[in-house]
Amino acid sequence: MQNSEALSLSAALLAAAGELTQRINDGVVARGFEGRPAYGFAFTRLAPGGATVTDLAVHLGVTKQAASQLVDELVRKGYVERRPHPGDARARLIVLTERGWASTRAAEEAAADAVRGWVELLGESEVRALRDRLVRIAPDGPVKPVW
Repeated sequence: MQNSEALSLSAALLAAAGELTQRINDGVVARGFEGRPAYGFAFTRLAPGGATVTDLAVHLGVTKQAASQLVDELVRKGYVERRPHPGDARARLIVLTERGWASTRAAEEAAADAVRGWVELLGESEVRALRDRLVRIAPDGPVKPVW
């Protein structure tokens, strides 16, 4: 692959990711949840079973202080709560509340809406093939921002 082709592919993937992130966030807001894309990136780390502020900072690629400020904001808005950590008495586990889970479900609906447009453009089999290829390229890649 020529350098210019690689750059074109890179630009297209980044543009698609940026548009998808914005469409999901817009869809979440349209469904009645206040937020910004950082919330969704945090929720992907918190959803499996919670995380500490340190875990979240590593996932988001930010300082512990920045992650703590984000958690404070999410607590104030009712999306997460702090609980005692089951394995470390000094740590707190940050978990999604029912409102956080509802916001996550709204994000899933918004993602489906966004991808539906791709299906209309490319067809269902092409979109499935695209998904399969992207999963092969980044099988374990965490869903997180690149600041």
